[in-house]
Amino acid sequence: MKATQQSGQIENRHGGIQVIARAAAILRELGDHPKGLSLAEIAKAVDLPRSTIQRIIAALETEGFVEMVGSQGGHRLGPELGRLLYHTHIDVISVVRPLLADLCHEVDETLVFCGVEHYQVLVLERVVSEQELRVVPSMGRLHVPFHSTSVGKALLAIMTDDAVAKILNKTLATDKPGGTDREALMEDIRHIRSAGYAEDYEEYMAGLASFAVSLDTYFGKFAVAIVAPVSRALTRKPEYIEPLKAFKMEVEAKIGQSYGEPRDT
Repeated sequence: MKATQQSGQIENRHGGIQVIARAAAILRELGDHPKGLSLAEIAKAVDLPRSTIQRIIAALETEGFVEMVGSQGGHRLGPELGRLLYHTHIDVISVVRPLLADLCHEVDETLVFCGVEHYQVLVLERVVSEQELRVVPSMGRLHVPFHSTSVGKALLAIMTDDAVAKILNKTLATDKPGGTDREALMEDIRHIRSAGYAEDYEEYMAGLASFAVSLDTYFGKFAVAIVAPVSRALTRKPEYIEPLKAFKMEVEAKIGQSYGEPRDT
């Protein structure tokens, strides 16, 4: 009798893990399609029966992780995920904000702290320099190709090649004619991995340069960049890089991956 009960518990546990894995696969697929997918499209994408998808979607919808789109029966990510992400961002910003202020004071340039959302760079926090000629970045999404910013390239550099390819499949095609080709970009990413920082000279915007490092934390993957007019950045680059790397070490000493469970991007 006892052996039968233990066997049943093991089966239930394995079944629960399988449901979580399937729900995660569905959420990732919906994350790749912000406009929503039908049940049939989801079933095809994750290779599961429509009836299974319908049950999992119903449970996710009840919890607010998925919501229906219009009257056609499509589904997209729900507001509960946004609330969870919001609290994650608030937590990480509370840690990095005083360090950003210190770095801004040290280099006397504007700083941006960024994350990733739907294959776009998301500016989560900024500290603006007091220089007379200064940069004041906008908060929120940067509506430019991911790879055209130093923070985007710094984030790509800490991802696996497969994850990079997935993002480039979504974003590289939107680049301007004659822009960065894939092989040149991959070579740039390999250089960033070796050098420990990324740079951008007027790729994002004419007249601006930026230098960025990635931050691999248990809250997720982020990047911070110094943003300055090109005219000043060309002569001050050596003054930016070491403080940026020191900032990275200090943040990761506080909230780095070694203090939490590793995540795959």
